[in-house]
Amino acid sequence: MKVFKFGGASINSVERIQNVGRILQAYQGEKILVIISAMGKTTNALEKVVDAFFEGRKDDALQLFEQVKEQHLNTLKYLTTLHWQQAEEHLKDFFTEIEWLLHDKPVREYDYYYDQIVCSGELMSTSMMSDYLNEAGVKNKWIDVRDIVRTDDNFRDAAIDWAYTQDKVSHIVEPLFKDYDIVITQGFIGATDENESTTLGREGSDYSAAIFANLLNAESQTIWKDVEGVMNADPKEFKEATFLDALSYDEVIEMAYYGAQVIHPKTIKPLQNKNIPLHVRCFLQPDLAGTIISNKPVHQLPPVIVVKDKQVLLELSSKDFSFVGEEYVSRLYELFAQIKIRPNLIQNGAISILCCLDDKPEKIEKLALAASEIFDVQVKKDLTLLTIRHYTREKFDELTKGKTILLTQRTTETVQALMENTLLTHS
Repeated sequence: MKVFKFGGASINSVERIQNVGRILQAYQGEKILVIISAMGKTTNALEKVVDAFFEGRKDDALQLFEQVKEQHLNTLKYLTTLHWQQAEEHLKDFFTEIEWLLHDKPVREYDYYYDQIVCSGELMSTSMMSDYLNEAGVKNKWIDVRDIVRTDDNFRDAAIDWAYTQDKVSHIVEPLFKDYDIVITQGFIGATDENESTTLGREGSDYSAAIFANLLNAESQTIWKDVEGVMNADPKEFKEATFLDALSYDEVIEMAYYGAQVIHPKTIKPLQNKNIPLHVRCFLQPDLAGTIISNKPVHQLPPVIVVKDKQVLLELSSKDFSFVGEEYVSRLYELFAQIKIRPNLIQNGAISILCCLDDKPEKIEKLALAASEIFDVQVKKDLTLLTIRHYTREKFDELTKGKTILLTQRTTETVQALMENTLLTHS
């Protein structure tokens, strides 16, 4: 049993949907659960529908959703011929579900409506993929993940009810593999015990795949992306970025913690718990082996470079020049929890605390205002945070040459430097 996850980029055109079909055909005879994200920029389009609906602009919301419908119906025409009408009816079921909601007035919180509307992207894309594969002779079974994955009602960042979901996987999903080699379902979404749709937060589709891999005791999970695998730096920013053929779970969690656009830690944990290897492979070049992430330690990694722009430095000083002790730090972390913001870097001095955070204007304003009751507060914006894992002195000097460094922090493995926002020098 394998679990495959295909993201929105892998199905953003007729040709790419057909390419996914070819990849699955190459695994003929194997049992595969396939998780598929929403098509291309569908999630962004649906977010605009949510905004219009919640702001009371019903006609705009319906018009924006009409554009999403047309995109999917036009794509479907190129994917199915013999069973086009049946495939169209499948899509229209999801259209109706959303349009009923859009004709009402919002009476609940924004996040609730976000989940009810945005979840349709995954339902539509998987429906199209399933119907296309069946017509192409690749027998498969489509299932609605909301019948399987039970969550709480923390909309937009729902938590999994593992016991209930395990029961559904055992009694609904596993028996399907007696008659089908391929089962297709959605990533990113689940449902409450009242059958209200929920979403699982950042990188939710990768996480969905990891949930199924864990509960099915899969031999592996593969995330199909448009890159060769995991790189030691963003290749768009660093021309010398190199491919990493193997990483440990712990290393990936560390990379993600510092802001690398790799695999989210919540995806890693269900796999790590059962020692299930994670492959990151390229759907454009499926013959490449990609990166394998497992429990096996990997030594002698090159410097791993993470650059985060749009950073803010908060300098919090005691008002009476007293030492900033445990009470001050404790109150500051209480504010972080209340405002739901996490510092990327924090450093204590005798009478001050320096905090580096992502520049989320509304949250930064709230934090600075609340902190001003305890500290004298100074805010500096438009900064860049450089993190180098497995750093060398030479690499650090190269990337900080000529820069104004405001804050530095080092461990034996990692160095971080907060700098005024000037372009990094890299070839």
